[in-house]
Amino acid sequence: MSGPYQVVFSDEAEDDLLRLFDFALMRELESSAPDLGLPERAIEAIRAGCRFLAHSPFGCRKAPPGHNGFVRELLISFGAAGYVALFEIVDANTVIIGAVRHQREEDYR
Repeated sequence: MSGPYQVVFSDEAEDDLLRLFDFALMRELESSAPDLGLPERAIEAIRAGCRFLAHSPFGCRKAPPGHNGFVRELLISFGAAGYVALFEIVDANTVIIGAVRHQREEDYR
């Protein structure tokens, strides 16, 4: 799936994906009925959600105050909560994912 924008994950966002995967895996391992496929599905849901940005990055909400109008947040549904991706529309062709967090986390890391 391609669009007018190239979507790129920053190194920090890739680190966030690893952190979120590890957290989900540990949570499942501690569960009474672990679903070891859940962490992989969560990361795929994040990546699939971010592919939406190739077509409609301006359709997402603006980031909290302190950011310019080209920094926005994408809400990604997954399970009972989901994830939030912070991204910037850097030019007419590029969107950079700067950070990803779980919706229940206080802020981006």
